[in-house]
Formats: sequence, C-alpha cells, structure tokens
Amino acid sequence: MHIDLSGKTALVTGSTQGIGAAIATGLARAGARVAVNGRTAESVDRARERIAADHPGADLVAAPGDLTGDDGLARVLEAVPAVDVLVNNLGVFGARPALEITDEEWRRYFEVNVLTAVRTTRAYLPGMTVGSWGRVLNIASDSAVVVPAEMIHYGMTKTALLSVTRGFAKEAAGTGVTVNSVIAGPTHTGGVEDFVYELVDRDLPWEEAQRVFMREHRPMSLIQRLIEPEEIANMVVYLASPLASATTGGALRVDGGYVDSILP
Repeated sequence: MHIDLSGKTALVTGSTQGIGAAIATGLARAGARVAVNGRTAESVDRARERIAADHPGADLVAAPGDLTGDDGLARVLEAVPAVDVLVNNLGVFGARPALEITDEEWRRYFEVNVLTAVRTTRAYLPGMTVGSWGRVLNIASDSAVVVPAEMIHYGMTKTALLSVTRGFAKEAAGTGVTVNSVIAGPTHTGGVEDFVYELVDRDLPWEEAQRVFMREHRPMSLIQRLIEPEEIANMVVYLASPLASATTGGALRVDGGYVDSILP
C-alpha cells in the first residue's frame, strides 16, 4: 500500500514530542508539508530539527502557539492559514484519586483535551469543505471507553472527544471531508514512563516496571506491552490519505486489543 501525501499540508497539534512528534514524522515521510506545533518557538524548532535529521528534505513549518487561548490560535493560523489534514493531538493526562480532582483540574482537562480540538476544527474545517477535501483526526484514548479509576477526569475528556468527532463528521457530510478519531492504547512515551512510575516501584528497571504496570493496571491488553508512538502514527497517516475516503465519523482503535469489543 503506497501512501502519497505530496501537495497536502498538515497541522499536528502538540507535536514536539511523543505521539504528536511520531505523527508529524509519519506525515512528513509520506510527503506532506507538516506544521509542527508546541507552546514555544524553542520547543518547535527543536522538534523540527529532530525530524529533519531523521528525514532530510522534510517540508516542516514552525507553528508555535498555546492553543488553549485565542492568542495562541491566532499565532498558529498566521503560520499556517489553511490545512488539508488537521490532527488534534494536544492533550494532558495524569493520575489523581477521583475525590481529589478539583473543579480547576476538571476545567483544565476539558479546556486542553476537548476545546482545543473544537477551536482548531472550527477554524480549519470551513476551508476544507470549500476545497471538497480534508481530513480531521482527533487522537482519543482507550480511556474514553474503559475509564481508569485513577484518572476519570482524563477519561471524561476523551469520551467527549469521540462525541465531538461524530458531530463534526455530520457537519462535514457530503463535502469530501472526513472526520475520525483514533483510540490510542497505552503508549510508550516519556510522559507515560513518568506515569508508570507513579503507579509502580520507582526502583524497578524500565522493562520490568512496564511489565508490572501492564499486568497490574492494564491487564486487558492483548499484546501485553506498551504501544510505540510510530504504531499510532501509522493509523493516522492512513486515515489522512485518499485511501481512507470512505471512513468517517469513526473511532478506530490502535489499542493493542485493550478495549474488549468486537467493534472498531
């Protein structure tokens, strides 16, 4: 299967590290012009340098801006006024006992994990529909379906993101624009390493700590390991391509079989 995104412009929010960086790299490898986003120009420049070092000739645009505010969104829109592919990856997560989650934390998680995706979609979707082609992809989580007891505020936002995805897919009906979410399972990133060590013995070597975490906290995983960010990126690149033209309004899983369901 050959995926060619030459001539397409993509924006990946929160793409200076982790899953976002892997997605930006995958889209660039497929030939897309990729706008890299982070809160600061410095973090964006470092990410672009890393991607360019691995893929010389990659067409990378700096699009710094904090998307939780109007000023940050304006900065991003100035850097990249129109896109063909929008990947809403920006998100925060962390463990907190349910009864200790404050109102401020509930609001912050919803603001970052849901409203930033709504804002960027609202900004870019009209241009896509005018051009009769586009892709909006929201990075959700298995926590949207299997809400973890240790971070129900995070699970709530990812459930909301599935609803947002379905709603915008209906808004884009018949336009040639598709809107989907990708349900990512437990994934190996720097942030997740910190999260794992919040829940298991910090003195354990990483490989053993990962096994303990999966066994004790994510026992439903069928692959029995953390997913690598590149594996999430592979699904995103496919959904961003013309090959996925008949897939919209969906929630497609890259979860290692974690969600106990026979539906995608």
